[in-house]
Amino acid sequence: MLLDNDVREKLSQYLQLMEKDILIKVNDADNPPSTQMSDFIKELAGLSAKIHVETASLPRVPSFSINKVNQDVGIYFAGIPLGHEFTSLILALLQVSGYPPKIDEALIEQIKNIKVPLHFETYVSLTCHNCPEVVQALNIMSLLNPNITHTMIDGALFKEEIDSKNILAVPSVYLNGKPFSSGRMELEEILLKLDIKPILPKLDGKEPYDVFVIGGGPAGTSAAIYAARKGLRTALLAEELGGQINNTFGIENFISIKYTEGPTLAANIEEHLRSYAVDVIKMQKVKTLRKDSMVEIVLETGTILHSKTVIIATGARWRNINVPGEAEYKNKGVAYCPHCDGPLFKGKTVAVIGGGNSGVEAALDLAGLAKQVILLQNFNKLNADEILQKRVYSKENIKVITNAKTTEILGNEKVHGLTYLDSLTGNDVTIDVDGIFIQIGLLPNTEWLKNTLSLNSFGEIIVDKYGKTNIPGVFAAGDCTDCPYKQIIISMGAGANAALSAFDYLLRN
Repeated sequence: MLLDNDVREKLSQYLQLMEKDILIKVNDADNPPSTQMSDFIKELAGLSAKIHVETASLPRVPSFSINKVNQDVGIYFAGIPLGHEFTSLILALLQVSGYPPKIDEALIEQIKNIKVPLHFETYVSLTCHNCPEVVQALNIMSLLNPNITHTMIDGALFKEEIDSKNILAVPSVYLNGKPFSSGRMELEEILLKLDIKPILPKLDGKEPYDVFVIGGGPAGTSAAIYAARKGLRTALLAEELGGQINNTFGIENFISIKYTEGPTLAANIEEHLRSYAVDVIKMQKVKTLRKDSMVEIVLETGTILHSKTVIIATGARWRNINVPGEAEYKNKGVAYCPHCDGPLFKGKTVAVIGGGNSGVEAALDLAGLAKQVILLQNFNKLNADEILQKRVYSKENIKVITNAKTTEILGNEKVHGLTYLDSLTGNDVTIDVDGIFIQIGLLPNTEWLKNTLSLNSFGEIIVDKYGKTNIPGVFAAGDCTDCPYKQIIISMGAGANAALSAFDYLLRN
C-alpha cells in the first residue's frame, strides 16, 4: 500500500464529496513504475464506489487520465501524484465528478470561450511546492474546455524527457510541444500569457478608503484584517496573495503550529482575509503615491484611487548576485528554490552561493540528492546558526569554501560551472557544477518609492516603532522596511502594528 491509514481515512472523507461517477483510464506496462501506479489506482478505486477503472492506450507509460464516465476530460497524470501533487489529484477527482472549482464566473466564461487547441504539459517534481498551483489551474482549464488538455509529468520518472529538453527548473510548462512558462503562475497569469486579458473589476469612481494596503503577504494581510476588524473601509491590492511564503517550504517557527508549509499557510491566510469585508484587488500594480488632503494611489493602468491612510507591505524578493551568466542561465541550471528544483540534480554536483541560514539549509537539503554540494561563502566564515553549521560540516558530500566571491556563471545552453575570486590569494578559480542555487538574502520591493519615501541604503523603507514613514498617513510593515529581522511572525505583528497606528491616526485627524 502506498497510502498509510491516516491518509486513506482522510482521502475517504474527501471522496465522499464526489457528486457523480468517474472513469480512470490506466496505461501501464510490465515494469516496476507501472505496477506501482496500477496498485495505487486500485487502492484509490477501493475507497469509493464512484471510481471506475479501465485500461487504455495513452501517450506515456505509466500514466492515467481522469474522465467523466461518458466523456474524456483531458486531465492526465504521468506518474503517481503523491507528495505536493496529491492535492492536485484529489481536486481533479472531485472536480471531474461535478464538484465546482472555486474560481470566478468571469474566468470560467473566458476559459470556455477559448476556440483553439491547447495541449499543456507540466514537468514537476513531487517535492515542489510551487508546482501544484500550475497543475491545478491547467487541470481546471482542461475540465472546462474540450479544446484544452493537460498532462502532469513527474520529472523523476520521465528523466529522458527532462534531459532531452534541458529542463532544470520546475514547474516547466510546454504548450503544443513548445516551452510556455517556468515557475509558479496563477490561473489569471496563465490566461494573460495566452493574450487573454483578465476581466478586472472597475476601479474608477471608487469611494475613498480609510485604509489602503499595498501587498498581499503576511504583513499586508495582517494589516488588512486588523483594519477591517476596526470597522474601517479597507482595501488590499496585490499581484498575488501570499507573497514570499508561497516560495517557502517547511515552516517550523510559526508559534502554535509545529510544522506547516508556505502554500498551506498562504491559503489559510487568504481564507482568513476573505472572511472580512476587505476589498481585494488582484492583478494590479501601483505606480506611485501622491499625498494631498488624502493619499492618491496611482496604478500602472492610470487609475487613481484615494485613501485616508496607506500601509505599504510589498515585501521582498530573492536577491541576485548580478554576475555574467546569472540571467542567461536562469532556469537552465541557475535556481533559487532547492525544494522545487533539487530533485532535477539527483546524483549531480551543485553549488550553493550564500553562507547564511538560507544557504546552509539549502546545502543540507540538496545533500540528500546531489552527488556533491559545494557551499560558497563570500566571507571568511559561515554566518548561519551554529546548529546548522555543525550539521553542514558533518556531511561528507558538502564542501564549504569561504572567501569565495562568485564572479561568473559558465555554461553552453545550460550551466556547467562557475568562477570565483579567492579573496585570500587573489586568484580566479573555476569549478565544474551542474547547477547553482543562489541564496544570498532578499531585496525589498521598493524601487517605485525611491522619490516618494525615505529609504535606507538597502532600499528598505525607514519606519518608526509605530510603522510611520516620513509622510503623514503613510505606514509600512514587513520585509520592505528596515525592521532588522525578516520573519513571517514578525511581519504579521508589524502589519497589525501598522493597522492600529493607522486607526489611531484616523482618530486624531
